[in-house]
Amino acid sequence: MVTSRIQIESTRSPIVRTFVEDILRSGSEDSYRNLLSAHVSKAMEAFSCLRNQRPVLRRKVMSFLRDLGHNAAICKTKWESSGGGGLTAGGYEFIDVVQSKSSTLQNRYVVDLDFASQFEIARPTSQFLKLLHSLPRVFVGRSEDLKTIVRSISDAAKKSLKSRELSLPPWRKNRYMQNKWFGPYRRTVKPSPETTPSVDVVKCRCVGFDAAVNGRLFVRTR
Repeated sequence: MVTSRIQIESTRSPIVRTFVEDILRSGSEDSYRNLLSAHVSKAMEAFSCLRNQRPVLRRKVMSFLRDLGHNAAICKTKWESSGGGGLTAGGYEFIDVVQSKSSTLQNRYVVDLDFASQFEIARPTSQFLKLLHSLPRVFVGRSEDLKTIVRSISDAAKKSLKSRELSLPPWRKNRYMQNKWFGPYRRTVKPSPETTPSVDVVKCRCVGFDAAVNGRLFVRTR
C-alpha cells in the first residue's frame, strides 16, 4: 500500500513542479518585479553579514528598498485559531511592496527572505524534495502568483506525507500557509524590530493596503 501511494505521488509531483516553475518563470515578464528582484539581491549582498539575524536583516532590506524609492514595509500577519475550521493560531513576518500604477490601481508584491524553508516537511519523498529545490530561497513576486504557488505546494506536501502514511501537521495545511502571507496584517516602516506597539504601525485588513505610509513613492528606473 505504501509503495503504491509513493508511485502515485511520484507521478503527480513533476506536474506540480512544472506548474510552479511556469508561474515563477512568468513573473520574469513583469518589469517592475524584475527591478524589485534586482534591488533585493543587492540588499541581500550588502547585508550578507546579517543572515543569521533575520528580523534585523528584513528591516535592513526593507530600508534599502525604501531608499531606492519603493513603497516597502515590514508586514506582520497574525491570526487566531479556529476550532471549527481546524486553523491553528500563528503569525509571520515578511516584506511587502506596494506599487501604485495610478490613483486607483495598486499591485502588491511579496518579498520573503526565507521562502523555500517554509514548506519543509518530515520524511519528504524524493519528488517533493525536487519540488522544494525548485523554489527560490528568496521569493519576490506578485501576491496573486504567491497564492497559487502556496496552494499547489501545500497540496503536494499533503500527498507526500500521505504516501509515507504520515498525518499533515496543522502548520502545513493550506489554510495555515495562506494565512502566513494573506492573513490579517499590520504594516510598519520602523527600521528596527519592535518590542511594543508603536504609532508608526498601521493596522490593515487583509484586503487593503497601507494608505498611511508617507506619500506615494515611485521607483527610479535610471
